[in-house]
Amino acid sequence: MTRRHLVFLRDALVYTFSAFGGPQAHLAILLRDFVEKRGYVTEAELMELNALAQILPGPSSTQTLVGIAWKVGGLRLALITFFLWILPSATLMCIAAVCYKSFAGHNQYAPILLYVQPMAVGIVAYAAFTFAKRCLKTQTSVMLAVGSLIATLILQNAYAFPILILLGGIVSSAMETQPQEDELRIKLFANVNPRKVSYFIGILLLFAALGAIINKTSPFSLPVRLFENFYRNGILIHGGGQVLVPLMYTEFVEVKHYLSNSEFLSGYAIQQALPGPTFAFTSFVGGLSLGNHGYGIGGQIIGSMVAVLGINMPGLILILFIVPFWEDLKKITRIKNSLSGINSVAVGFMATAFLLLTKPFLGDWRADLLMVGTFLLLYFTKIKTPIVILIGIILGLLFPMAA
Repeated sequence: MTRRHLVFLRDALVYTFSAFGGPQAHLAILLRDFVEKRGYVTEAELMELNALAQILPGPSSTQTLVGIAWKVGGLRLALITFFLWILPSATLMCIAAVCYKSFAGHNQYAPILLYVQPMAVGIVAYAAFTFAKRCLKTQTSVMLAVGSLIATLILQNAYAFPILILLGGIVSSAMETQPQEDELRIKLFANVNPRKVSYFIGILLLFAALGAIINKTSPFSLPVRLFENFYRNGILIHGGGQVLVPLMYTEFVEVKHYLSNSEFLSGYAIQQALPGPTFAFTSFVGGLSLGNHGYGIGGQIIGSMVAVLGINMPGLILILFIVPFWEDLKKITRIKNSLSGINSVAVGFMATAFLLLTKPFLGDWRADLLMVGTFLLLYFTKIKTPIVILIGIILGLLFPMAA
C-alpha cells in the first residue's frame, strides 16, 4: 500500500467523523476535501460517481466514497474504505441498541424520549417534503407517488415494496425513453462479460434465498431471516436513508413487530445526531430486533452486524461491479429514466411512513407542536438535524413533561 493510499484512508477517517446531514451535505464535503483539496478525483468524476450512486439501489454516500477509493487504489482500498466508513457509526448504534432498555426505562431519561420521538417524526416529514419537491415534477411522477401511498396504506405488506418500485421504474422508463435508445442498449450490453453478470446475479439470489430455506425452529432462523430482510431492502432502496426509514418502519414495526414505534423513533433520533451513513440506523434496528426476541447482548451484537452487512452488501457489490464499465453504462438513458419513477414511488412510501408514525401521537397537542416546530425549524433555517435533536434533549432535561 502506497503513501498516497494511507493518506487517502486518513482523509476517509476524518470524513467519517465529520459527515453530518445526509447525502447532499456529504457530497459537499467530498467536493471540498477529496476534489479541491486532495485531487483524488476530478469534479466531473465525482459528479458521475454520485449520479451512478443515485441510479443504483443502496446507500448513495457509501457507494460514492467506495467508488472514489476504487479509482484511487483499486478493490483492496475500496473495501478498507467501506469498513472505515460504516464501522464507527454502526458500532455506536449497536451500543445504543444494547443500552436502550435500561436507558428508556430510567425515569431520569424518559422525558427526553417524549421530546425527541415526535421531533424525529418532524424530521421524517421534512425529508419527505424535500424529497417530493425534488422528484415530483411531472403529472406521471405525482400519480405514481399517490398510487404508491394508497397501495401501501391498504396493503401494509413488505412485499408490496419491490412490486411498486419495479412498476414505477418500468412506467417512467417506458414513457421517457425514445425508441432509438434500444439499439444503443443492445450494442453496449454486447460488450458485457456474461460470466461476471451470472456471478453477480447468483450472489444476489443466494443471499436472498437464505431466509426462505432455513428451518424457522432453528436458533439461527431469526438472524438469517433478518439478514435476508435487510439484504432485500438493500436491493430495493433508491434515494438514500430517507427512503430506508419508511421501508424499515413498515416491515419491522407495522408488519413483523420486531420493535415498537417508540423504539424505532428513538433509534432514528439517535442516528440523526451522529456523523456517517444514515444506513447505520439498521445497526440499531437489527440489534433491538434480536434483543426483543430474547437473544441477549451477544445476539444483539450479531443482529447489528447482520443488519449492517445485509443492507450494505447489495450496494457494495453493485458499485464495485459496475464502476469498471460505467463509461458505457451511463450512455443508456433507459436506466437513468427509470430512476424518476422509482423515486416517485419512494415519495409515496415516505408519506405512508409519516402517516403511520404520527398515529401514536394523535390527540397529544404537545407532540403535534414538536413535530410542526421541527419541520418549520428545518425548512426555514439552516439548522442541521443533529442540532435539532440536541435541542430536544436539552428541552427534555430542562422542561420534563409527564407521559
